[in-house]
Amino acid sequence: MTDFQPVLDLNRHSYGSPQAPTTLLEYGDFECPYCGAAAPVLRQLIDDSDGTVRLVYRHFPLFDKHPFALTAALAAEASGDLFWEMHDLLFTHQNRLRDADLAEYAAQIGAGEVVGEAAQAFRPAVEFDYLAGAEDDVRGTPTLFIDGKRYSGRVQLGALRAAIGLSR
Repeated sequence: MTDFQPVLDLNRHSYGSPQAPTTLLEYGDFECPYCGAAAPVLRQLIDDSDGTVRLVYRHFPLFDKHPFALTAALAAEASGDLFWEMHDLLFTHQNRLRDADLAEYAAQIGAGEVVGEAAQAFRPAVEFDYLAGAEDDVRGTPTLFIDGKRYSGRVQLGALRAAIGLSR
């Protein structure tokens, strides 16, 4: 019997219209306070874009600084189609990312097992994202790219709208 190897797609966690002409890519860490602050700003940007911008999230757990970042990323992956619901819960409760907390969040949204052995099956997906980030010279989180070009401005709604070319 061979191990299951999922087909990995770097754009698998996409929020907004798949046909949006602009893609905002985020490399993030669920334990990073800057990512936590950025999450509602990025959501609002997408929600207010009238389908012209989509957000793609990729895992970049800074496990040397954030001891629960990797298990949180695995839990988000293990949430499957409920990824964005888990994403929001993890950022809302960044100070509570132990296995028991992750299992509680999964129960809240109706996801299956997201910790322990069940979560380990999703390690290749998290590693895939992380390695892509390393290739993109990501060194911290959040790191954003707009249509493949690194964004170095502040993660504020007005600045992001201006960088993308959205009026408002």
